[in-house]
Amino acid sequence: MNRITQCIHGRGTVSAVMKHRDRPSGEVPSRYLAFAGMRRPVVFWNITNRCNLGCEHCYSRSGPGLRADDELDTNEGFDLIDDLAGMGVPLILFSGGEPLMRADIWDLAEHAGEKGIKTALSTNGTLITKEVAEKIRNSGIKYAGISLDGARSATHDRFRNSPGAFDRTIAAFARCREAGVRCGVRITLTKENSHELADLIDLSLAIGASRFCLYWMVPCGRGTDSYHRLQVGSNVVEDALGLLYRRAQEIDPSMMEFLTVDAPQDCIHLIQSMERDGSPDLADAQALLASLNGGCSAGDRVANIDPSGNVYPCQFARSPAFLVGNIRERPFSVMWAEETHPVLHKFRGKKALISGRCRECSYFTLCGGGCRVRAYAETGDISASDPFCFVQ
Repeated sequence: MNRITQCIHGRGTVSAVMKHRDRPSGEVPSRYLAFAGMRRPVVFWNITNRCNLGCEHCYSRSGPGLRADDELDTNEGFDLIDDLAGMGVPLILFSGGEPLMRADIWDLAEHAGEKGIKTALSTNGTLITKEVAEKIRNSGIKYAGISLDGARSATHDRFRNSPGAFDRTIAAFARCREAGVRCGVRITLTKENSHELADLIDLSLAIGASRFCLYWMVPCGRGTDSYHRLQVGSNVVEDALGLLYRRAQEIDPSMMEFLTVDAPQDCIHLIQSMERDGSPDLADAQALLASLNGGCSAGDRVANIDPSGNVYPCQFARSPAFLVGNIRERPFSVMWAEETHPVLHKFRGKKALISGRCRECSYFTLCGGGCRVRAYAETGDISASDPFCFVQ
């Protein structure tokens, strides 16, 4: 995760990070979790594969008509939460599919809160009525990331394969704001919507988003089928990162923060831009990024659990090659503590394994070689260089 705003407005952040680094997870503010010195991961829990939409870039092949037969039931969910709480997991992000299609999501969120775990929601927003927004607030969910893949209805509705999705999603922001739920925009940038990025930033400000989170395509789920058709080139990446950097400079961080996900090498553009500008925050930004020990958090500070209880290093590393185990067979806490697990060992020790041009790059220690999922998808080798890297 490339926290642009936090780095360019970061004076005092390093001392705050160090202050919270060894504290219990429940005492670490959300904005410092990415830098916390702990192997108690943020857990992305896909609680269902059911979804009311059928988006062409979905990383889990979710959609309408899927059955819930193999999903962890409510009691299994409670047991999982108890296990996560026992090991000090700081945050559960409920995702899907569309997590609001599970009737017991409020019970799961409340149970997590009772056990001292912060909760957040990843949603397409189309099911958020006034009543649902109030349930989000009352369940203790602190933040809702809402997907918005275009500044215009035609673009967003095409991605979501659902006429009217754009209008329902925009309405969700107003309903969350009225209910007192903090929410942000999540966009996956592709060849088909990159030209709307500037307008989407303006729209996000207008609808009260507190965060603008840009994702890049990763070849997994249904996104595998459209990856080469939709993935952007290096010139688009650099233009987009330049735009986010400029807007993050202009916009008060208390109004909206900017970050990117799925490409640890994005931090290189950020550091180069700050060096070029002679930013007074450069030293703090470099220290913050260095504290991440190589960018990607998969298998270390991030974990994924799918609807059936399968555990993976991150929500995009969902192939059989990356399966850690299943919580129906062994507790998550036991699996995650296994230093010699062949999958976790590869992700946690990736910097020692990575080959190719990354090894010759002067920024290698900063970004850690990019995304392992893209490298594996392209070459069949988890230690290969990330083919998405824009650095020449």
